[in-house]
Amino acid sequence: MRITVVCVGKIKERFFSDAIKEYEKRLSRYCKLSVTEVPDEKTPDGASEALEEQIKKKEGERILKAIPEGAYVIALAIEGKQLSSEELAEFVERLGVGGTSHIVFIIGGSLGLAKEVLQRADYLLSFSRMTFPHQLMRVVLLEQLYRAYRIINGEPYHK
Repeated sequence: MRITVVCVGKIKERFFSDAIKEYEKRLSRYCKLSVTEVPDEKTPDGASEALEEQIKKKEGERILKAIPEGAYVIALAIEGKQLSSEELAEFVERLGVGGTSHIVFIIGGSLGLAKEVLQRADYLLSFSRMTFPHQLMRVVLLEQLYRAYRIINGEPYHK
């Protein structure tokens, strides 16, 4: 299975980078993982709603260009469906058994995802109704994917 994480912005903090590298290494046993970072737009303080929509649209265009053709797209969105770790494992396994060879997970920028990206997604996944920094969300997503593959393979994992 190929998994691509398309995300807005770069990781600036070393502790996030270290955690991401660790989970990339762990996941290499189970799948071919790649991360595609698209540039974020600077959002001025007090930006109007119209400007925020414009920023999301620009970031969304970059995200859409980064999605490989034929991939199954899962966008991380607050309004998505919440799954347990076991349910995520079942979902990933079902996709693979059903013939999906490439899954793309999308993590938006600080303003979220453009409606065009949400419409392109095959599935909307929510980790919580809370908002998380996108750098932290990358770590959480990779950890949950690692946990999912451990579950799929019947290997021990922390409950």
